[in-house]
Amino acid sequence: MTDKPAAPPAATPAIALPDWRSMLFVPVTVPRFVASAADRGADAVILDLEDAVALAEKPRARTLLAEAIPQVARRGADVLIRVNRPWRLLVRDLEAAVLPGVAALMLTKVDSPEHVQAAAEVVAEMEAERGLPAGSLRFVVLVETAAGFFRMEAIARAHPRIVAMSLGTEDFAASVGMLAEPEGLLYPKQQMLFAARAAGILPLGFVGSIAEFRDQDAFRAIVRRSRRLGFVGASCIHPLQVTILNEEFAPPAEEVDQARRMVAAYDAALASGTGAVQFDGKMIDVPVVERARTVLARDAAIRARLARAG
Repeated sequence: MTDKPAAPPAATPAIALPDWRSMLFVPVTVPRFVASAADRGADAVILDLEDAVALAEKPRARTLLAEAIPQVARRGADVLIRVNRPWRLLVRDLEAAVLPGVAALMLTKVDSPEHVQAAAEVVAEMEAERGLPAGSLRFVVLVETAAGFFRMEAIARAHPRIVAMSLGTEDFAASVGMLAEPEGLLYPKQQMLFAARAAGILPLGFVGSIAEFRDQDAFRAIVRRSRRLGFVGASCIHPLQVTILNEEFAPPAEEVDQARRMVAAYDAALASGTGAVQFDGKMIDVPVVERARTVLARDAAIRARLARAG
Protein backbone atom coordinates (compact mmCIF):
# COMPACT_ATOMS: atom_id res chain seq x y z
CA MET A 1 0.00 0.00 0.00
CA THR A 2 1.51 3.33 -1.04
CA ASP A 3 1.60 6.32 1.22
CA LYS A 4 -1.04 8.93 0.64
CA PRO A 5 0.56 11.98 -0.99
CA ALA A 6 0.91 15.00 1.25
CA ALA A 7 -1.65 17.74 0.81
CA PRO A 8 -0.32 20.84 -0.92
CA PRO A 9 0.32 23.84 1.33
CA ALA A 10 -2.52 26.31 1.69
CA ALA A 11 -2.37 29.14 -0.81
CA THR A 12 -1.47 32.55 0.54
CA PRO A 13 -4.66 34.64 0.49
CA ALA A 14 -4.82 37.64 -1.82
CA ILE A 15 -3.74 40.84 -0.07
CA ALA A 16 -5.00 44.36 -0.72
CA LEU A 17 -2.30 46.81 -1.68
CA PRO A 18 -1.34 49.38 0.95
CA ASP A 19 -1.79 53.14 0.60
CA TRP A 20 1.63 54.29 1.80
CA ARG A 21 2.77 57.75 0.75
CA SER A 22 5.60 58.10 3.26
CA MET A 23 7.63 55.38 4.99
CA LEU A 24 10.05 56.65 7.64
CA PHE A 25 13.17 54.64 8.46
CA VAL A 26 13.85 54.40 12.20
CA PRO A 27 16.86 52.61 13.72
CA VAL A 28 15.34 50.34 16.33
CA THR A 29 18.44 50.76 18.52
CA VAL A 30 17.91 54.51 19.09
CA PRO A 31 15.21 54.92 21.79
CA ARG A 32 14.52 58.62 21.16
CA PHE A 33 13.85 57.99 17.46
CA VAL A 34 11.55 55.08 18.28
CA ALA A 35 9.67 57.17 20.86
CA SER A 36 9.07 60.08 18.47
CA ALA A 37 8.44 58.16 15.23
CA ALA A 38 4.66 57.95 15.69
CA ASP A 39 4.42 61.74 15.89
CA ARG A 40 6.12 62.37 12.54
CA GLY A 41 2.99 61.74 10.44
CA ALA A 42 4.37 58.96 8.25
CA ASP A 43 1.95 56.42 6.83
CA ALA A 44 4.43 53.68 7.72
CA VAL A 45 7.43 53.35 10.00
CA ILE A 46 10.26 51.02 9.00
CA LEU A 47 12.09 49.63 12.01
CA ASP A 48 15.57 49.09 10.63
CA LEU A 49 17.73 46.08 11.37
CA GLU A 50 19.99 46.64 8.36
CA ASP A 51 22.07 49.69 7.40
CA ALA A 52 21.23 51.78 10.46
CA VAL A 53 22.42 49.06 12.87
CA ALA A 54 26.07 48.10 13.29
CA LEU A 55 26.90 44.41 12.92
CA ALA A 56 27.78 44.05 16.60
CA GLU A 57 24.44 45.62 17.57
CA LYS A 58 22.20 43.44 15.42
CA PRO A 59 21.55 40.74 18.08
CA ARG A 60 20.42 43.40 20.56
CA ALA A 61 18.38 45.17 17.88
CA ARG A 62 16.27 42.05 17.34
CA THR A 63 15.36 41.95 21.03
CA LEU A 64 14.01 45.51 20.83
CA LEU A 65 11.41 44.89 18.13
CA ALA A 66 8.54 43.64 20.27
CA GLU A 67 8.63 46.74 22.47
CA ALA A 68 9.18 49.15 19.58
CA ILE A 69 6.27 47.95 17.41
CA PRO A 70 3.41 49.34 19.54
CA GLN A 71 5.34 52.56 20.15
CA VAL A 72 5.74 53.47 16.50
CA ALA A 73 2.20 52.28 15.65
CA ARG A 74 0.34 54.20 18.37
CA ARG A 75 -1.01 56.83 15.94
CA GLY A 76 -2.00 54.48 13.17
CA ALA A 77 1.18 54.04 11.13
CA ASP A 78 1.78 50.64 9.59
CA VAL A 79 4.90 48.92 10.91
CA LEU A 80 7.52 47.43 8.60
CA ILE A 81 10.82 45.82 9.50
CA ARG A 82 13.82 46.02 7.19
CA VAL A 83 15.84 42.84 7.41
CA ASN A 84 19.37 41.93 6.35
CA ARG A 85 20.47 40.12 3.18
CA PRO A 86 23.10 37.54 4.21
CA TRP A 87 21.18 34.36 4.97
CA ARG A 88 22.64 33.79 8.43
CA LEU A 89 21.52 37.27 9.46
CA LEU A 90 18.24 37.08 7.55
CA VAL A 91 17.03 33.90 9.24
CA ARG A 92 17.71 35.39 12.66
CA ASP A 93 15.95 38.59 11.61
CA LEU A 94 12.89 36.69 10.41
CA GLU A 95 12.68 34.72 13.65
CA ALA A 96 12.67 38.02 15.55
CA ALA A 97 10.45 40.01 13.18
CA VAL A 98 7.43 37.75 12.59
CA LEU A 99 5.35 39.34 15.32
CA PRO A 100 1.81 40.66 15.82
CA GLY A 101 1.50 44.23 14.65
CA VAL A 102 3.96 43.93 11.76
CA ALA A 103 2.38 44.79 8.41
CA ALA A 104 5.31 43.92 6.18
CA LEU A 105 8.93 42.89 5.95
CA MET A 106 11.30 44.81 3.71
CA LEU A 107 13.59 42.33 1.99
CA THR A 108 16.93 43.86 1.02
CA LYS A 109 19.31 43.26 -1.89
CA VAL A 110 16.88 40.88 -3.57
CA ASP A 111 18.55 39.50 -6.69
CA SER A 112 16.33 36.53 -7.59
CA PRO A 113 12.77 35.25 -7.16
CA GLU A 114 14.18 32.25 -5.30
CA HIS A 115 15.42 34.54 -2.55
CA VAL A 116 11.89 35.83 -1.99
CA GLN A 117 10.39 32.35 -2.10
CA ALA A 118 12.83 30.99 0.46
CA ALA A 119 12.12 33.89 2.81
CA ALA A 120 8.38 33.35 2.33
CA GLU A 121 8.74 29.70 3.34
CA VAL A 122 10.45 30.67 6.58
CA VAL A 123 7.85 33.33 7.32
CA ALA A 124 4.99 30.90 6.69
CA GLU A 125 6.49 28.49 9.23
CA MET A 126 6.85 31.29 11.78
CA GLU A 127 3.25 32.48 11.23
CA ALA A 128 1.94 28.95 11.82
CA GLU A 129 4.05 28.46 14.93
CA ARG A 130 3.00 31.79 16.43
CA GLY A 131 -0.70 31.65 15.60
CA LEU A 132 -0.65 34.49 13.09
CA PRO A 133 -3.01 34.43 10.08
CA ALA A 134 -1.41 32.73 7.08
CA GLY A 135 0.02 35.31 4.69
CA SER A 136 -0.56 38.21 7.07
CA LEU A 137 2.99 39.55 6.70
CA ARG A 138 3.49 41.24 3.37
CA PHE A 139 6.76 41.81 1.54
CA VAL A 140 8.34 44.94 0.12
CA VAL A 141 11.27 43.92 -2.09
CA LEU A 142 14.33 46.11 -2.61
CA VAL A 143 16.38 45.57 -5.75
CA GLU A 144 19.83 47.01 -5.09
CA THR A 145 22.26 45.32 -7.50
CA ALA A 146 22.88 45.08 -11.22
CA ALA A 147 22.12 41.35 -11.05
CA GLY A 148 18.75 42.01 -9.45
CA PHE A 149 17.93 44.72 -11.97
CA PHE A 150 17.83 42.25 -14.85
CA ARG A 151 15.49 39.95 -12.89
CA MET A 152 13.04 42.58 -11.63
CA GLU A 153 10.05 41.30 -13.57
CA ALA A 154 10.47 37.77 -12.15
CA ILE A 155 11.18 39.13 -8.67
CA ALA A 156 8.02 41.24 -8.69
CA ARG A 157 5.96 38.13 -9.44
CA ALA A 158 7.90 35.82 -7.12
CA HIS A 159 5.28 35.44 -4.36
CA PRO A 160 1.75 36.62 -3.45
CA ARG A 161 3.10 38.26 -0.29
CA ILE A 162 4.80 40.97 -2.34
CA VAL A 163 2.85 44.23 -2.36
CA ALA A 164 5.53 46.72 -3.39
CA MET A 165 8.94 47.05 -4.99
CA SER A 166 11.62 49.71 -4.91
CA LEU A 167 15.06 50.26 -6.39
CA GLY A 168 17.56 50.98 -3.61
CA THR A 169 19.17 54.13 -4.98
CA GLU A 170 22.49 54.31 -3.16
CA ASP A 171 23.32 50.59 -3.23
CA PHE A 172 22.25 50.25 -6.86
CA ALA A 173 24.32 53.24 -7.93
CA ALA A 174 27.35 51.78 -6.14
CA SER A 175 26.70 48.39 -7.75
CA VAL A 176 26.85 49.81 -11.27
CA GLY A 177 29.54 52.44 -10.60
CA MET A 178 27.49 55.56 -11.19
CA LEU A 179 26.51 58.58 -9.11
CA ALA A 180 23.03 58.61 -7.55
CA GLU A 181 21.80 61.43 -9.78
CA PRO A 182 18.41 61.77 -11.53
CA GLU A 183 19.93 61.59 -15.01
CA GLY A 184 21.36 58.11 -14.45
CA LEU A 185 18.54 56.88 -12.23
CA LEU A 186 15.66 57.65 -14.59
CA TYR A 187 16.03 54.55 -16.75
CA PRO A 188 16.48 51.94 -13.96
CA LYS A 189 13.77 53.54 -11.83
CA GLN A 190 11.30 53.49 -14.72
CA GLN A 191 12.14 49.87 -15.47
CA MET A 192 11.44 49.00 -11.85
CA LEU A 193 8.12 50.85 -12.07
CA PHE A 194 7.14 48.92 -15.20
CA ALA A 195 8.02 45.59 -13.56
CA ALA A 196 5.98 46.47 -10.49
CA ARG A 197 2.95 47.61 -12.46
CA ALA A 198 3.06 44.53 -14.67
CA ALA A 199 2.97 42.37 -11.53
CA GLY A 200 0.13 44.38 -9.99
CA ILE A 201 2.17 45.72 -7.06
CA LEU A 202 3.11 49.22 -5.95
CA PRO A 203 6.14 51.05 -7.39
CA LEU A 204 7.82 52.92 -4.54
CA GLY A 205 10.57 55.52 -4.66
CA PHE A 206 11.52 58.67 -6.49
CA VAL A 207 14.06 59.59 -9.14
CA GLY A 208 16.76 60.96 -6.87
CA SER A 209 18.86 60.16 -3.82
CA ILE A 210 17.19 59.35 -0.50
CA ALA A 211 20.16 60.96 1.28
CA GLU A 212 19.35 64.48 0.06
CA PHE A 213 16.87 66.13 2.42
CA ARG A 214 18.21 69.54 3.44
CA ASP A 215 17.04 71.37 0.31
CA GLN A 216 13.31 70.98 0.78
CA ASP A 217 12.33 72.77 -2.44
CA ALA A 218 14.58 70.52 -4.51
CA PHE A 219 13.27 67.44 -2.74
CA ARG A 220 9.68 68.50 -3.39
CA ALA A 221 10.41 68.98 -7.08
CA ILE A 222 11.94 65.50 -7.29
CA VAL A 223 8.94 63.88 -5.58
CA ARG A 224 6.41 65.82 -7.66
CA ARG A 225 8.12 64.73 -10.89
CA SER A 226 8.31 61.14 -9.65
CA ARG A 227 4.57 61.06 -8.97
CA ARG A 228 3.94 62.22 -12.53
CA LEU A 229 6.11 59.33 -13.71
CA GLY A 230 3.90 56.86 -11.83
CA PHE A 231 5.43 56.38 -8.39
CA VAL A 232 2.94 56.29 -5.51
CA GLY A 233 5.02 56.57 -2.32
CA ALA A 234 8.56 56.39 -0.98
CA SER A 235 10.72 55.72 2.02
CA CYS A 236 12.69 58.48 3.73
CA ILE A 237 15.45 58.79 6.29
CA HIS A 238 14.55 62.11 7.92
CA PRO A 239 11.29 63.48 9.41
CA LEU A 240 11.68 66.62 7.29
CA GLN A 241 10.86 64.52 4.25
CA VAL A 242 7.60 63.07 5.58
CA THR A 243 5.34 66.07 5.02
CA ILE A 244 6.56 66.55 1.46
CA LEU A 245 5.99 62.89 0.61
CA ASN A 246 2.50 62.99 2.12
CA GLU A 247 1.57 66.11 0.20
CA GLU A 248 3.12 65.27 -3.15
CA PHE A 249 2.05 61.61 -3.29
CA ALA A 250 -1.58 62.53 -2.57
CA PRO A 251 -3.76 63.61 -5.51
CA PRO A 252 -4.15 67.43 -5.52
CA ALA A 253 -7.62 68.74 -4.70
CA GLU A 254 -8.14 70.05 -8.23
CA GLU A 255 -7.22 66.66 -9.71
CA VAL A 256 -9.67 64.90 -7.39
CA ASP A 257 -12.42 67.36 -8.33
CA GLN A 258 -11.75 66.89 -12.04
CA ALA A 259 -11.74 63.11 -11.65
CA ARG A 260 -15.05 63.17 -9.79
CA ARG A 261 -16.70 65.33 -12.46
CA MET A 262 -15.24 63.22 -15.26
CA VAL A 263 -16.49 59.94 -13.82
CA ALA A 264 -19.93 61.44 -13.22
CA ALA A 265 -20.10 62.76 -16.80
CA TYR A 266 -18.95 59.44 -18.25
CA ASP A 267 -21.41 57.38 -16.21
CA ALA A 268 -24.26 59.73 -17.10
CA ALA A 269 -23.42 59.49 -20.80
CA LEU A 270 -23.34 55.71 -20.69
CA ALA A 271 -26.65 55.60 -18.83
CA SER A 272 -28.24 57.74 -21.55
CA GLY A 273 -26.90 55.53 -24.31
CA THR A 274 -24.43 58.07 -25.68
CA GLY A 275 -21.51 56.47 -27.49
CA ALA A 276 -19.04 59.36 -27.59
CA VAL A 277 -18.40 61.17 -24.31
CA GLN A 278 -17.13 64.73 -24.06
CA PHE A 279 -15.72 66.32 -20.94
CA ASP A 280 -14.34 69.85 -20.61
CA GLY A 281 -14.15 70.13 -24.39
CA LYS A 282 -12.29 66.84 -24.93
CA MET A 283 -13.32 63.37 -25.91
CA ILE A 284 -12.69 60.83 -23.13
CA ASP A 285 -12.49 57.05 -23.32
CA VAL A 286 -12.14 54.09 -20.98
CA PRO A 287 -8.40 54.41 -20.09
CA VAL A 288 -8.82 58.08 -19.19
CA VAL A 289 -11.85 57.35 -17.02
CA GLU A 290 -10.15 54.42 -15.34
CA ARG A 291 -7.26 56.70 -14.43
CA ALA A 292 -9.78 59.10 -12.91
CA ARG A 293 -11.32 56.27 -10.90
CA THR A 294 -7.84 55.39 -9.63
CA VAL A 295 -7.38 58.97 -8.46
CA LEU A 296 -10.67 58.84 -6.56
CA ALA A 297 -9.82 55.49 -4.98
CA ARG A 298 -6.41 56.80 -3.90
CA ASP A 299 -7.97 59.92 -2.41
CA ALA A 300 -10.55 57.84 -0.52
CA ALA A 301 -7.87 55.52 0.87
CA ILE A 302 -5.78 58.45 2.12
CA ARG A 303 -8.80 60.10 3.71
CA ALA A 304 -9.67 56.85 5.46
CA ARG A 305 -6.11 56.54 6.78
CA LEU A 306 -6.18 60.09 8.12
CA ALA A 307 -9.53 59.43 9.80
CA ARG A 308 -8.14 56.33 11.51
CA ALA A 309 -5.13 58.28 12.73
CA GLY A 310 -7.41 60.90 14.24
